[in-house]
Amino acid sequence: MRLPALTELSSRQQEISDRITARRGGTRGPFLVWLHSPELCERVEALGAYCRFDSALDPRIRELSLLIAARCFDAQYSWNAHVGKAAELGVSREALTELAEGKEPRFGRPDEQIAYSFGTEILRDHFVSDETFAAALGEFGEAGLVDLIGSLGNHSMLAMLLNACQVDLQPVEPPFPDVRGYAKVVAP
Repeated sequence: MRLPALTELSSRQQEISDRITARRGGTRGPFLVWLHSPELCERVEALGAYCRFDSALDPRIRELSLLIAARCFDAQYSWNAHVGKAAELGVSREALTELAEGKEPRFGRPDEQIAYSFGTEILRDHFVSDETFAAALGEFGEAGLVDLIGSLGNHSMLAMLLNACQVDLQPVEPPFPDVRGYAKVVAP
């Protein structure tokens, strides 16, 4: 990790860390970086908790949106931390493997395909076609559509923090074949 681990916490940092631990079972990964800015950490954790646990989206789509942003930003830590959860919630392992490999995933459910299309359009192209917007609105409703946008934004911010600060991967094979650690593999 590029920023040193905090060995002593201020009372404010400790308060926030205790709250994170109570909600998430520990203060680890990105929160160890965000605690360097406790006020940002508090707000980011609250937004992240809403996006992951309380939004209008089905939990399966919540996890998928995180993985879409993780893959867009090559955030291997996020991917490794959440791919199993997405599969447990019913997202096809085959589609997740295709997404990790940078292929066009074939999702088995229409809501997953719509979330993927919406997420990749906004993250890659920075705009969403009328057709994709209408499909997402029809599938998720107004609150769900806004929550999907918020989730993709929150998880993009998470990915940027993880990559910029080089938060360590868990000891598993890196999930993306075109990315090894923080240096992309260049094809000959």
